[in-house]
Amino acid sequence: MSKRILITGAAGYIGHQLGNRLAQDFCVVGTDLRSRDDVNFPLHIMDIRDRGLAALMKQHQITHVVHLASILQASKDRARDFDIDVNGTRNVLRACIEAGVKHVTVTSSGAAYGYYPDNPEWIDESDAIRGNAEFAYSDHKRRVEELLATFRSNHAELQQLIFRPGTVLGAETHNQITGLFEAKRVLTIKGSDSPFVFIWDQDVLAAMEMGIREDKHGIYNMAGDGALTMREIAKRLNKPTLNLSPWMLKSALQVAKWLGRPTGPEQINFLRYRPVLSNKRLKNEFGYQLQKTSAETLEFFIEARGLRR
Repeated sequence: MSKRILITGAAGYIGHQLGNRLAQDFCVVGTDLRSRDDVNFPLHIMDIRDRGLAALMKQHQITHVVHLASILQASKDRARDFDIDVNGTRNVLRACIEAGVKHVTVTSSGAAYGYYPDNPEWIDESDAIRGNAEFAYSDHKRRVEELLATFRSNHAELQQLIFRPGTVLGAETHNQITGLFEAKRVLTIKGSDSPFVFIWDQDVLAAMEMGIREDKHGIYNMAGDGALTMREIAKRLNKPTLNLSPWMLKSALQVAKWLGRPTGPEQINFLRYRPVLSNKRLKNEFGYQLQKTSAETLEFFIEARGLRR
């Protein structure tokens, strides 16, 4: 039976590119809260919490779902963000079961492992998903993965493919992390050398497409080979560093919180103890051959955005 694919978050950065790639060979339907004109598939304006999602899947005889919709930047309303991320995912999974969907692909995150000083030097998929309650994105990804585990136990008929990406970079990437690299000085923390792993956005798209085409299942980290510290990143950007002590950074985060930004001093561990993802399972078990290393991905991003000083 030919694959018929529904993508949530289909107007997003990854979603619209993946949809256009898959639409060359398959029937693709998208859902999102906003529309865009550069997609080659129908895009329905629908919240992932909408109870009508199952009916939409039935209408289009969907066999495969790609769940990309989530809150990337926390708002001031933590309860709303939780409702979208966790209860929204629950509704997507329930709709899959009701509509007889065979396969679901979900983008989790390396953030689900949590930001802890005792994280392994290289984290693999067998390590604990701990999240951080003080960091909504990390906490919600952990809770979503717990929900997925429950559905795996109770609904084996729905195959799951879960990806845990590191920091995704491409020519058009704009997010909280890229903001660190766009600053005049690159922030570093005294006594902390926690490195970043990067993955090229085109590697993310190609691996996801491969997983859908080949009906793969399982849990896989997504990262290029190698890792770079903030000092190494600053050197590649040809920018000076701003080396702050932990207490100074905490103070700055507190001021940001007072100014109404969705951050606080408790989030300092986001920069101090980053999870460094092993990609061995992605390469050896899943079978994807990465096109760029972490360093090559960063270099591509720097050149594409003209960030080198």
